[in-house]
Amino acid sequence: MPLTKISDSEAFKKAISENGRVFVLKNSTTCPISHAAFEEYKKFAEDQSGNLYYLNVQEARPLSNEIAETYGVKHESPQVLLFENGGVKWNGSHWAITYSALEDHFNQ
Repeated sequence: MPLTKISDSEAFKKAISENGRVFVLKNSTTCPISHAAFEEYKKFAEDQSGNLYYLNVQEARPLSNEIAETYGVKHESPQVLLFENGGVKWNGSHWAITYSALEDHFNQ
């Protein structure tokens, strides 16, 4: 399934409200670790039919901050968050963002 880029609060809230389970990757466009995490996320997305979103923190810093504040999850980049039932069910950052980790949490 293709990834959907989100850049603002309205798009994020719509994604959360319209879908039961949502993955969001917060990604830096200038960090090599973020690049590696984004590649893992893209590979994972190719094999899934779920709701997979991403945001670039340089372009959407207000949204990234809003997510951290609203859900009480410390901002990191790269960082992936699994939203379910209106809250964050799981989050991982940096080298913990792997295809297998995403698959494990996606299939729970």
